[in-house]
Amino acid sequence: MILLDGKKTSEAIQSEIAAEVADIKKHGGKAPHLAAILVGQDGGSMTYVNNKVLACERVGFDSTLLHYEDTITEEELLNKIKEINQDPNIDGLIVQLPLPKHINGNKVLEVMDYKKDVDGFHPVNVGRMVAGLPAYLPATPYGIMQLLERYNIETKGKHCVVIGRSNIVGTPISILMSKCTIPGESTVTICHRNTVNLPMHTRMADILIVAVGKPGMVTADMVKEGAVVIDVGTTRVPDATRERGWRLRGDVDFENVAPKCSYITPVPGGVGPLTISMLLKNTLKAAKKEVYG
Repeated sequence: MILLDGKKTSEAIQSEIAAEVADIKKHGGKAPHLAAILVGQDGGSMTYVNNKVLACERVGFDSTLLHYEDTITEEELLNKIKEINQDPNIDGLIVQLPLPKHINGNKVLEVMDYKKDVDGFHPVNVGRMVAGLPAYLPATPYGIMQLLERYNIETKGKHCVVIGRSNIVGTPISILMSKCTIPGESTVTICHRNTVNLPMHTRMADILIVAVGKPGMVTADMVKEGAVVIDVGTTRVPDATRERGWRLRGDVDFENVAPKCSYITPVPGGVGPLTISMLLKNTLKAAKKEVYG
């Protein structure tokens, strides 16, 4: 069993980005600029956005954090996004989720300039991804593809089973794994809460990708010998032995599943660290006009 080290892979990607940014600056170019909008005081969201800002600093990006109280109106937020759309100094924009209930997330997404949508959630980017055209890929699926590529994991002709059908992870990774690319070229089964006899499907998986947010739901009897297991779940569970009173746990029962695997991601330290790195990679692409020249 080999651990798929997302932390190490993420550090390598960020080093590559930093070197490219340094070269851009050396030749008189402008540093990529990422803007992030945060609404409200959700602790997890604040930590995540702050980590994105710190990552920008590490690779030499400029960054702008716009933090609003959850009393901001939908109209005010949409107007701010439109303002950023028109700012030539800002290359990428993200709006941190979740948003307050009085703000329509779909409206926010659709108002955003798809050329600055470095999260890869705008309908234009999703559609281009499905069509196999250049697009900003959603960061977490993009990170999974990087792990598979950098560990030289064979995907062509393999049976990939995805548990979870969210627009953020499950659906896009199922599309990417089926594409005529490397990694890719897999036969994909996508499972969800209404799937009948889930273990029957998972036991057939050469590559099992789990993204549902249910700690320990995938047990050893659900995984075949030699499978590659990618665990996207990161749920806080109580742990009195930790100073903070909790720890992160994935969707896979790691201790019992790992001995059966050829490769497996740990939680934490697997897919999680790659999400921010791929966001940075998309922002670099936006600054270089690689996707939308």
